[in-house]
Amino acid sequence: MIRRRLNYLAFFLRLVTLLLPLLAFSLAGYLRFGSGLIPLVDSDVDPSDYFGLLFLTTIVWAVVVDQFHLARFDLLFAARGSLKTVAWACAVTYVAVLGATFFYRSASFSRTFVALSAGALFLLVMLSQQAFRVMLNRARQKRGNRARVLIVGADRFAERVAHSVLNGWLPCSVVGFVRLPGQAVAISEHPVMDLAAVRTVAAQTEVDDVVIAVPPAAFGEIPGIMAALEPLCAPVRAVLDLGERVSVHETLFELGGLRMLDLSASPSESVVYLVAKRTLDLAVSSLALVLLAPLMGVIAVVIRLTSEGPALFAQDRVGLNGRVFRMYKFRTMRVGDPVESATRWTIADDSRRTQFGAFLRATNLDELPQLFNVLKGQMSLVGPRPERPYFVRKFLDDVAQYNTRHFLKVGITGWAQVNGWRGDTSIPRRVEHDLFYLRNWSLSFDLKIMFLTVWRTLIDNRNAY
Repeated sequence: MIRRRLNYLAFFLRLVTLLLPLLAFSLAGYLRFGSGLIPLVDSDVDPSDYFGLLFLTTIVWAVVVDQFHLARFDLLFAARGSLKTVAWACAVTYVAVLGATFFYRSASFSRTFVALSAGALFLLVMLSQQAFRVMLNRARQKRGNRARVLIVGADRFAERVAHSVLNGWLPCSVVGFVRLPGQAVAISEHPVMDLAAVRTVAAQTEVDDVVIAVPPAAFGEIPGIMAALEPLCAPVRAVLDLGERVSVHETLFELGGLRMLDLSASPSESVVYLVAKRTLDLAVSSLALVLLAPLMGVIAVVIRLTSEGPALFAQDRVGLNGRVFRMYKFRTMRVGDPVESATRWTIADDSRRTQFGAFLRATNLDELPQLFNVLKGQMSLVGPRPERPYFVRKFLDDVAQYNTRHFLKVGITGWAQVNGWRGDTSIPRRVEHDLFYLRNWSLSFDLKIMFLTVWRTLIDNRNAY
């Protein structure tokens, strides 16, 4: 959750910062040409020339933002020197833009407008940064919706890490510490458990992020620690205390002045996954529900007429980061013992199926209500298929890297399903395909799987029971 929130915030900070020239031009245009406060010497103004100037300014501004790190949250709270940095960024932008327009002789621009837009841009940057600071400070003061962090380590180093995490600008809470073998405990205010108790923690405590807080001398222990942490459905980070000469690159990020390294990063924390995939999910699921509403209504009526019980069937499934949610399906079986349905695998020619339910399963129409799960954000259109908690606990002991599939949102369809690994088939092969999807995820891969899902449903629907 830490990385996910960081990426969300970084995306919106960057988006807002890059849109500021548009807002600055709008304000300057109103003051100069629309307000009547400044007399117009020449009323013959071509808007297309100013749109061209805005386009050029936005391109230059995007480069300057990166060079001056105006869209980095870790520097946003370094208020010292912020005014000077923003002033330099605006100055460099307008010097570059005015230098480029010097060679563009076919149009002339109002000097008052240019000065107003430069001043507006400077003020807007300062105001937007202050707004983000206020927003984050208020979020940090609230008790709810904090990232729950489990810290691996219980010595003085781990205590210092916990202090930095709790006092950073991202709202976090420490749920406990894990004592490593032979380690002296320096923690007094939080629960401390042994590494062997991690499985119990996974079953009883919600953990959003795991932070390994060991000094560089103990980095050799990390592979063993990672193996012990496998029952936890949460991203694992490691704190790097390697000195000031080490710079942050790609898989490294900073939180509360701490350098962290992704040890089990997931595409679900990337901006593309968070924004583009969610946009695709919302657009497609909303359109599908509108178009398929009559068909879903007919299916619901037929289910009620042909068998006793509700039209919809809801069941607990395990989703992103191991969270349990209620997944919806059209009911395809006779109403029975909920415990049996939660612990018994569906097989070919299953006697529990209704006649109409067999048809729904063969055509995958029973999965349509999961579009509501997609709208709610509990599922995606494409991802590993969600499993029942009973089987997740069972496969966790029997199948290597099974929990890794929960680093992505579960889906209505997935790479394993379009390759025939569904129903009562090999779980290791299914996990193998899920891991391939995780390592190679992209929007184009999702679109390919969606196309193959429709194709296989129409011509080749093996193991659909």
